[in-house]
Amino acid sequence: MNTSTIDRYSLKHYTRLIISFFGSLLVLTTYQYVTLYFKGVVDIIFGTSFLIAAVHQIGFASLVGVLLVFPFNFWENLRPKYGFNLIFVFLIVLLIIEAMLISYFCTALVPLGSDLLGYSLEDIKITITNSGGISYSIFIGFFVIISLFYGLYKVTSKHYHYISKMYPFTIILFSMFIMTMFIEGKPINHNKTQYLALNIYDTSTEDTSYDSSIEFPLIKTQKTENVLAPYFNLKEEKPNIVFIMVEGLGRDFVGEGAEFGGFTPFLDELTTRSLYWENCLSNTGRTFGVLPSLMGSLPFGKSGFMELEKYPNKLTLYGILKNNDYHTSFYQGTNSAFDNVDRFLNSENVDFILDKSGFGSKYTMQAEDAAGSSWGYPDKELFKKSMSLPRDNTKPRMEVYMTISTHEPFIPPKPEVYEKKVSTVLATGVHEGKTKKIIEKNSNVFATLMYTDEAIEYAFEAYKKQPGYENTIFIITGDHRLIPIPQRNDLSRFHVPLIVYSPMLKESRKMSALNSHYDVTPSLLALLETKYELKMPKKVAWLGDGLDMNVAFRAEKDIPLMRNKNELKEYISGDKLYSDGEIYEIDENMNLSSSFTGSSVESKLQSFKSMNAYVTANNKIIPDSLAIYSVQKEKFTDSEIIWINSVYSGENFDKVYMKARALAFKKEYDKAILLCRYILSESPSHIDTKVLMGRTSVWSGDYPSAIEILKDCIKMNPNYIDSYSALFDVYFWSGRTKEALELVHQVQENSSSAHEINDKIDRAKSEARKVGLVINTRKSKNGLAAATRE
Repeated sequence: MNTSTIDRYSLKHYTRLIISFFGSLLVLTTYQYVTLYFKGVVDIIFGTSFLIAAVHQIGFASLVGVLLVFPFNFWENLRPKYGFNLIFVFLIVLLIIEAMLISYFCTALVPLGSDLLGYSLEDIKITITNSGGISYSIFIGFFVIISLFYGLYKVTSKHYHYISKMYPFTIILFSMFIMTMFIEGKPINHNKTQYLALNIYDTSTEDTSYDSSIEFPLIKTQKTENVLAPYFNLKEEKPNIVFIMVEGLGRDFVGEGAEFGGFTPFLDELTTRSLYWENCLSNTGRTFGVLPSLMGSLPFGKSGFMELEKYPNKLTLYGILKNNDYHTSFYQGTNSAFDNVDRFLNSENVDFILDKSGFGSKYTMQAEDAAGSSWGYPDKELFKKSMSLPRDNTKPRMEVYMTISTHEPFIPPKPEVYEKKVSTVLATGVHEGKTKKIIEKNSNVFATLMYTDEAIEYAFEAYKKQPGYENTIFIITGDHRLIPIPQRNDLSRFHVPLIVYSPMLKESRKMSALNSHYDVTPSLLALLETKYELKMPKKVAWLGDGLDMNVAFRAEKDIPLMRNKNELKEYISGDKLYSDGEIYEIDENMNLSSSFTGSSVESKLQSFKSMNAYVTANNKIIPDSLAIYSVQKEKFTDSEIIWINSVYSGENFDKVYMKARALAFKKEYDKAILLCRYILSESPSHIDTKVLMGRTSVWSGDYPSAIEILKDCIKMNPNYIDSYSALFDVYFWSGRTKEALELVHQVQENSSSAHEINDKIDRAKSEARKVGLVINTRKSKNGLAAATRE
């Protein structure tokens, strides 16, 4: 900017800044509608909705203009040009924020609200990185916004004489702002920055005080009705339970009558020979809530149950079945630390967790996106890895999968193969009009959906070859509906299929009654308890109840719905939905229509919010006496906390691990171990930290602790080669030659990276020969080869 000839900026220049700001907002709004048009979300760009959005942008620009005129004048009077430059930069920042929020809206089709507070900076970084990444296009976008704003400012100088004839500018701005308060808008119309700010304010100031005299309001004494029993021929042995939670699997893509049907042929066919609930609801609109809802019928807390700083005592399907001699496991191809999945699973003492770190070189990661990022291993690789792992068939098993391929950036293996399959489905002519247009514009999404369907079919074929298949119950559902595909209404993002299949089923049945994930665990436990006399707590605290088996549509349940972290704005009571201040009636097709009755739904939501906050913040879900696994979080002294805070300033745990590693290398072993303990208390699956803790223990002379820690690392992740490497060193230094020789067989059997530590394997064999030990290839009962004397 050429400012050398100006001594002080006046209101005239400020006016030009605000007009340029509004002009830039209008361009961003146009970008939003153009993007949504080409995605098939809106039918027209410059329609009524666009006009309403433009009015809201006028209102936002007016509000900003009113608020900033005073600091502008103050700083200009105090220091010429300073006020102008300050406001110029501030408006640029607001435009960049608005541009980013609009981009998010165009991807997620919902505006970013107070759920932003529910994510750590590390979670946000991972999500952005693995959903398209931070590429050069973002920086180009920033440059375009700055150039646009400055260009409009320069243009306004030629036309300011028109503006100068108006009434005092602040009065005009204030009038425009008042006008927008009387114009109703939807999320698509709102200024996204204003929406975010108001949403955060409303959430932060909301009254959730609990005034009931009931100490444990969720406790139930009445048993759940065993609604599943008539449909099963259960065997004498307890059945295996297999859950497959499919990322983004909405009802709109599966089963008869699906709006975007034809892209999940295996699942479509499976619904016809299963117990199939076509109107099931996920209790949360994103993945963060599926495990607590499906496995534990648990409340949400403020930002999702798994985000709670300290878990209250709870009951889950995991804990109850493990207490009844089940082997429990969890499988996913991504990082289990994301959304605190690992911490939740560890709180229920889950026996085995497979995540991204445990696959090894035999498996191929999902292709990187344009920014060079990958979530992890695609769905078929996940099932292949799971099927390659040994299983103890002397125990019943509970196995839970979380798929990931049907998540941004939607890159299936061999995408051209599945894109061709999408074209084949479209060629049948089943899809027409807007639906066809949406599919064509999002062909990569539907290609990935076809890949995931094929991966699930592979899993079923693999399970048929496993011992115990005939005695297995499979439960398949979605964690929420695919985000990028336009939704019919506010209920669509929660609407998922629920499929229960088993070779033990007597008959198939399709139910249209309204249910939710909250009802799954109570119903399964009722089925098992009746047949096998499970060890069950005397009382439970489920938010759900027995699944409604009614064939025709009916809605008789109260169902809370958390849209995003920190956004508890929907509640269903019977056939009424309360959503963002509006009450709708739900019909048999899950369509919504405005309702003038059902005002009690809002009060039920407020009561639930209060109860939800109370039980999660005060450990009042169940008393200690009913807990199977009381949560024992690592405790630190006040002085330890002060020291930890002095070296940990909120970085991701990889960086904290490097600090602990540096301390260990400097022989400050006590501090290194303390920092490791802290990391593992917050991120139990951070295996590098656990290996470092084992190494540091042995460096400080504590061999027994080192061996125990490293054995636990191998149990946690049998493929991870660093655990074996460290344990070989411990065995060598402590003269445990026999254990080292047994470890040779274990690493060669379990890890695809055994060749990386051939020197340590050779050393173990050499030491064994010196003392006359040989490896016995016959496995012992614990699965390890025995070392014996020659």
